[in-house]
Amino acid sequence: MKIMSTRFGELEVAAEQLITFHHGIPGFPDQKTFVHLPHDAGGPFSFLQSATEAHLAFVLVDPFAFFPDYEFVLDDDIAGELGLSAENPPQVFAIATVKGKVADMTVNLLAPLVINGLNRSGRQIILDKPEYSIRQKLFPDGLPQAAAQGGK
Repeated sequence: MKIMSTRFGELEVAAEQLITFHHGIPGFPDQKTFVHLPHDAGGPFSFLQSATEAHLAFVLVDPFAFFPDYEFVLDDDIAGELGLSAENPPQVFAIATVKGKVADMTVNLLAPLVINGLNRSGRQIILDKPEYSIRQKLFPDGLPQAAAQGGK
């Protein structure tokens, strides 16, 4: 199937690459089908592109790569709804916001995306964890030296 994206152009994706958010994503309740696009294989950044709205794409971050102590308990009802188990743990992502400089990028740790990689279903959950923020600075001490120098 072909997906149009203002960020990535025309994408050819297989049905098994699509992720369904049966409840939509807060703020975008009618957007239920997305494709997950890794930025670099094995890297902490990726994109979530809507399958129906060319202009709608989110920057995703693996929160554990930047916040090793990040944790929460997934409600049993949500785990059951998504088909998650100890044998099939979730993939967890935080939505990032970039306004201006990359060094000022923030992530939403209070509302992670939880995805079942096997059945390709997902849900954004809202945590009751006051220690997490919807605008947590990803680089509180500035960009890592290699990134600040353009990867050199």
